[in-house]
Amino acid sequence: MKKGRIFVISAPSGCGKTTICKRVSKRVKSLVPSISKTTRPPRPGEKREKDYHYVSRRLFEKEIKKDNLLEWEENFGYLYGTPKRFVLKTLKKGKSLLLSIDVKGAMKVKKIFPESTLIFIKPPSIKELSRRLKSRNTDAHTAVKNRLNIAKKEVKFAPRYNYIVVNKKLEKAVNEVVSIIKKKMKGR
Repeated sequence: MKKGRIFVISAPSGCGKTTICKRVSKRVKSLVPSISKTTRPPRPGEKREKDYHYVSRRLFEKEIKKDNLLEWEENFGYLYGTPKRFVLKTLKKGKSLLLSIDVKGAMKVKKIFPESTLIFIKPPSIKELSRRLKSRNTDAHTAVKNRLNIAKKEVKFAPRYNYIVVNKKLEKAVNEVVSIIKKKMKGR
């Protein structure tokens, strides 16, 4: 049986990671998206069990204690984590996974699965990232400033990834990610 692979996509907030992951999943049908658990409330348009498994902080902390998460982190006051059993079961079936997680989580996954492929989505510039975050209208001014400060730190992790894709034009970035994944799935 062909062995499944793990593909991790990380990006600073506002770089289009979620959109890119959704489009990549539609184009690479054999790729199984991993749905993270989170303690944050759903954003407008997000669906339970499709975008995230939304859980209480108490339940999430139980998952940590039971070692049910492959990786987990706290970001912007909310907990996010990857369900371990789902990942292991999917790999055992020979299927490849797409994980959309932050840089700290990606480094943990790389330590556990050194053969995983890490793809970092980079903004064209911090100025453009600032414009994108402000245009989302989901955060207050101080939250946008906080996200930009964190983005500057996260971009420093990019050299530790196997690939860096600059999201200047969304469709071009999606095409690049699809190309990387398809090549790796063919074993090149």
